[in-house]
Amino acid sequence: MMTQEHPALKTEQYLNPTEIAAHLEGVEYIVMAAPAVRDDAKAPIHFTLFLNTADNLPADIQQAVLDKFADQYGFRDIADLFSQPDRVAFAVTNQETPMPLHVFKPEDKMRLPSTVMFIMDFEADSDNFPEVKEKQLTGWTYAYETA
Repeated sequence: MMTQEHPALKTEQYLNPTEIAAHLEGVEYIVMAAPAVRDDAKAPIHFTLFLNTADNLPADIQQAVLDKFADQYGFRDIADLFSQPDRVAFAVTNQETPMPLHVFKPEDKMRLPSTVMFIMDFEADSDNFPEVKEKQLTGWTYAYETA
């Protein structure tokens, strides 16, 4: 059996507001998946969807968006949904694209450069994220608007 070393994510810097705006041009959304680490986790994966809008979406639209993502990414057993606009910072790490970070602590909102995005944060299961479930890795992917 081969083992593969995965370097820890290390934040080198945070994008400033001008860099964030330029970085998000053409981005439709970002999906982030990480192992659920709460003691009372209801599902094995902690997902965060970052929609590239600061608008507060009506409840029926939020549900339709969540349903679309559930179909697309195979989410099931969705629990503990947080769904509203909030602050997002972008960390430059050793990965190809900046890592989005939901900034929810008041002191971090004051300290970290950020922007407002509509966030859907929840625990769920999915067979489409084996790296998270089997290797305990965290990852994110950007989806870009198509012409």
